[in-house]
Amino acid sequence: MAPAATLQSSNAYGYTAVPTKQFAVNSITSNTAEHNEDVLREIRCLAADLVQQFKGGHPGTAMGAASIGMALWGSAMRFNPADGTWPDRDRFVLSAGHACLLQYMYLHLTGYKAWTMDMLKHYHSPDFKNSLAAGHPEIDPENGIEVTTGPLGQGISNSVGLAIASKHMAAHYNKPGFDIVANTIWCFTGDGCIAEGVGVEGLSLAGHLGLDNLVLVYDCNKITVDGTIDSYASEDHPAKLRSMGWNVLEVDNGSTDVVAIVDALDRAKNLRNGKPTCVQIRTIIGYGSQKQDTKPVHGVALGDEDVKHVKRTFGADQDAKFHLSQKTYDTFAGAKTKGAQLQAQWQATFEAYRKQYPELAKQFEQRNVHGDAADASGELVGGLPKEWTTMLPPKSELPTKAIPTRQSSGLAVQALVPHFPQFMVGSADLLDSTFVSWADQVEFQSPLKPELGGSFAGRQIRYGIREHAMAAIANGLAGYSTNGFIPVISTFFMFFLYAAPAIRMTALQKLRLIGIATHDSIGIGEDGPTHQPVGLAALFRAIPNVQFMRPADAEEVMGAWELALQKQTSPSILSLSRHALPLLPGSDRKAVHRGAYIVHTASSENANAIPLTLVATGSEVSVAIAAADLLATRNYAVKVVSIPCMSLFDAQPASYRHSVISPDHLSIGIEAWAALPWPRYTGASLSMHTFGHSGPQQQLFEMFGFAPENVAEKVDQYATSRIQDGKVVLPRIGEFEELLLGYAEGH
Repeated sequence: MAPAATLQSSNAYGYTAVPTKQFAVNSITSNTAEHNEDVLREIRCLAADLVQQFKGGHPGTAMGAASIGMALWGSAMRFNPADGTWPDRDRFVLSAGHACLLQYMYLHLTGYKAWTMDMLKHYHSPDFKNSLAAGHPEIDPENGIEVTTGPLGQGISNSVGLAIASKHMAAHYNKPGFDIVANTIWCFTGDGCIAEGVGVEGLSLAGHLGLDNLVLVYDCNKITVDGTIDSYASEDHPAKLRSMGWNVLEVDNGSTDVVAIVDALDRAKNLRNGKPTCVQIRTIIGYGSQKQDTKPVHGVALGDEDVKHVKRTFGADQDAKFHLSQKTYDTFAGAKTKGAQLQAQWQATFEAYRKQYPELAKQFEQRNVHGDAADASGELVGGLPKEWTTMLPPKSELPTKAIPTRQSSGLAVQALVPHFPQFMVGSADLLDSTFVSWADQVEFQSPLKPELGGSFAGRQIRYGIREHAMAAIANGLAGYSTNGFIPVISTFFMFFLYAAPAIRMTALQKLRLIGIATHDSIGIGEDGPTHQPVGLAALFRAIPNVQFMRPADAEEVMGAWELALQKQTSPSILSLSRHALPLLPGSDRKAVHRGAYIVHTASSENANAIPLTLVATGSEVSVAIAAADLLATRNYAVKVVSIPCMSLFDAQPASYRHSVISPDHLSIGIEAWAALPWPRYTGASLSMHTFGHSGPQQQLFEMFGFAPENVAEKVDQYATSRIQDGKVVLPRIGEFEELLLGYAEGH
């Protein structure tokens, strides 16, 4: 039995309320090399068995980087298996999500209750109902999984978001003698993650911000699905990272030299010199396999014969499966005790902090609660103090003159963001264009760069031209704790296409993010069709669990903000105009909560007027209202429906949906985007059939046929074509007509 390890000086973590204690835990560094290698052999054999069982998964990294896992969970990281949501735990992000088996095995070895051997055996099993062992981890902090890892590289930016969150929490809550936030953010990455653009974007921003609480653990095995990285890349990664403002440490013999890895990780987490640190560790993928150091071992089960070869190579019984000896369990047996003592020491410090700073302590606890318990008391709504619900300006106080909805959103930002520290707001180089600034804002910047005028206490993030990383970093912020942060990101709607993969992950992880997507139509004008997102809305409307909202005026914008804040388990995208829109007499923020509502009616005095329903979104709602008034002079009774959020409308009872868009009336959708969603709601649409054009906004709407006069004419022509023997013939199921407008008729 190795001697008990001693916690570093309490000053290392700032826990000064109680003395440092001895931890009854084996020290990996005090074990013999033979002991560590014996343990690693068993873990590698277990990995081979678990992948082979259902002939699916990724054995290579779990085997080659088993030594890295041993160093992380066995020594370097601070966590408590009995309480996965302890606020000051270290956070681990597995950016190389295909290596999830590595994480699962060490969660089992260190004593997380849910991660039994039987649970490990569910890896890639068809028993979906009872398995936590997903092909890529799902978000589950109680059981040791901080964020969901999906497409490569996003985890790097997630970890940057977690590091920003931790730095900001420390700046906001730590007081002299009470460093209640002192954790380290660890990110495990492979060759693929740092090749992805989102990974590089995140690394660049982390270096600029000086996030020295972030450690990137780079498993450098140089093998991908297609083969060696030498076939497509020639970067000197250490030099590249140093140029970005990173420290870099290197370990050459990473598959076997656990002590060297532990030493490098310890140096990295204590190297608080204003730079994040990368530990590049050279490993051999699939270590012990006949296929080691080749591409087949990356993502394919080894095969029965190779599994036996691995066991023979490591001196194990080739017929024994899923075997871990008591020696291996004993190596990690102290993790629970160490974690409990670390948390108890932190808790004692926090109790002393609570006595001295009771209001800050209460706020800290509310922001670090797991799940929705904080709202149960009635003190919070959507994780914020409930007074926010009365702080958005009422309709009577909104500007009566026409203003862009991006500017209306800015009114919400100014009303709320300065008052609540949960908001972390930023833009991808379009701060002034997206109206996400407020008076006396402080930027989130390194205090070592005083010339930039910010600090880690700042809440305005300049993401730079990094849209994908912006959204992925925001996911890290949102994932730090349930009510800890409300990330608000912003750019032109067209550039949310760059951010879409990360927004999809936000939705999958059920995190809250507010996306301010401005310049949302052909109304962007002179920037031209490259910036006019005529087909993009269909993507976000199709992604499950995304609240995509296109408000028609300032009042609907307030309703959209209410929805975005109340919905804690979904990202919300607010699609906003660059051009000015009038405040509509019939707009209603509470009606926005139902997804669609009747915003205007216009009727002929003729009792036999033909009933029509015009359904529109955003900037086209005012166009539809003007067209409806014209149609009322042509013997029509017209309802205008605003449908700011189609997914919310879809969730309403059929009785409500039919009362808004009657199945007994001719209905026409009006939107200066592609027609894709409209057959779900209407029998015809006036939509875009081409890309846009470069020119002044008003002329473009006229050019493409969205002037009220032309809309009224096209609707009249359509309605007339549906009249037979004096009666309106409604479209049959599946019958939908796209009405050509203006410029599109010749293209």
